Amino acid sequence: MGRAGPEGQASLQQAIRVAQAQQAKSLELRAARDLARLWGERCRRAEARDLLAPVYGWFTEGFDTADLQEAKALLDELTEPAVAAEG
Repeated sequence: MGRAGPEGQASLQQAIRVAQAQQAKSLELRAARDLARLWGERCRRAEARDLLAPVYGWFTEGFDTADLQEAKALLDELTEPAVAAEG
């Protein structure tokens, strides 16, 4: 996704709201995954996990799809202890 600025973050948050209003869980998952990835890169790991986990948890099937596999991998990454930057 790259390094999105404030506009990118706002766009992802808007995409989540629209997907929720339309009850489009797959689209909500994609937007939540992308925003969680962005937050994870910005040391907001707990917030990222708290955003993505409930959306991922809604699904009961389709775990072989790329979207759910990527979301699961990101959740696993966000759950691991943060590695301190070496200086």
